[in-house]
Amino acid sequence: MARLYGFEDMAYRRVREGEAEVLRVAASRRLLKQSYDAIVEWMNAEGHRTTRGGLWRPAVLASVLDHPAIAGCEEDENGKLVETGGPVIIPRADFEAIRAMRRTDRAEQREYLIPGGPVGVCGLCATTLGSSPSNAGSRGYRCSPSTAQHPGGCGKIRINADLLEKYVAEHVLAELAKPEVSALISQAREEMLAQAAALRKEAAAARRRQDELGEDYARSPDISIKTFRSADQELKQLIRESEGQARVLEQVKHVPVGDIPDLVRWWKHAPMKAKKGVLVLMLEQVAVYPAASRGSRTVDGDRVALRWRQWGVAEESKESA
Repeated sequence: MARLYGFEDMAYRRVREGEAEVLRVAASRRLLKQSYDAIVEWMNAEGHRTTRGGLWRPAVLASVLDHPAIAGCEEDENGKLVETGGPVIIPRADFEAIRAMRRTDRAEQREYLIPGGPVGVCGLCATTLGSSPSNAGSRGYRCSPSTAQHPGGCGKIRINADLLEKYVAEHVLAELAKPEVSALISQAREEMLAQAAALRKEAAAARRRQDELGEDYARSPDISIKTFRSADQELKQLIRESEGQARVLEQVKHVPVGDIPDLVRWWKHAPMKAKKGVLVLMLEQVAVYPAASRGSRTVDGDRVALRWRQWGVAEESKESA
């Protein structure tokens, strides 16, 4: 087992000062919110190497900065930090701040841009794509195989989330940058929020009908249990679908309505809820098809089909009717 970087011994009692100083600088950079990628790039460029003599990788540095021994601590059986009396390479407060940042990073890494049905779907069977990390832990989207609990999926589609989301974001931002599109954003946003409100009303009406159905069944001997269950199930399905669609559409409330001078820069720093809102505003569907070859990391128009949202179509249809 390799020793912990910064220490001479496996008991964490003797500090290797040259390595400890590197860790202090790495920790200070992390507290300034530099990414692990940027920090290890600096470490490798300066000639600093791991205890095995290899180049630093972000995950390796993150694990070292997450080890309690560098703050003179250890974790008890309940996972709480307790001081060991050993040497301190970085202050405990700094260690805890870095650990908290890593927990936040992990939470953000689990976030997914493309919501499932009705937006993200399998191109082969039209089943909702679910979030599914790979065996290596990287984020991914997948069409799950059909099961008794979740029937319908073909299980033939899996795609890396970073690659898919980058492809979709590039196309959405390019479309959003068009003057004729950006001029309609505020109107489209209000239109979709109105659609969401209508869906909420539809779900509320279905709930009232569900209550009335229960009362009718309790009072009337002419309604069979089979008829009651069938009608109740239909109403439950209507409520579930209406509320689900409303939740998706309501995400557009996070879309900024003013001019954004630099869309790419805004996207890079925008919270996930705002990005999801933009995606829902612009796209009705993202359909993913099989890769051209096993292990392919190519994401293009042959693999991903984007169906753009047509604003105002619902209102035009009502007027023509």
